[in-house]
Amino acid sequence: MKRVIYPGSFDPPTNGHLDLISRGAKLFDELVVAILRNSAKTSLFDVNERLEMLRECTSQWENVRVESFEGLLVDYARRCGAQAVLRGIRVVSDYEYELQMAWMNRKLDSTLETVFMMPAGEYAYLSSRLVCEIASLGGTLGDLIPASVESRLRARLGVAPQAPR
Repeated sequence: MKRVIYPGSFDPPTNGHLDLISRGAKLFDELVVAILRNSAKTSLFDVNERLEMLRECTSQWENVRVESFEGLLVDYARRCGAQAVLRGIRVVSDYEYELQMAWMNRKLDSTLETVFMMPAGEYAYLSSRLVCEIASLGGTLGDLIPASVESRLRARLGVAPQAPR
């Protein structure tokens, strides 16, 4: 069985994340969406909330499961029997960072491959940070995030959606 891990913070999950999950699920027998538990990073949603949101958003794919982990990604990959890590590349700066991480992961575990995927064009600019900023200013999120995530995000931020123009 070919198993891939798609790690990240997913704070909050976006349609760009779901695009990569959908496409990655077609390439691998099993895709594990792995939320990193990072106490050094301040998150808008706690890990359990992100687990709930992602499980809801990925329920349509039978070969996708959502978990959380802490520690080194290579250790988690060994524990769950993954052969590869899936990473999204939107812009050149993503590539530089992700390439450095892939090389370090290969140094720590030479059997773990990294697969880079570009998002669909409509999500090339999308990030969780930008979604949060737009929502905090009352902007329209349209097709940037699932409706269920948008309602949680707006409730968390205490911001009503902007009326469509």
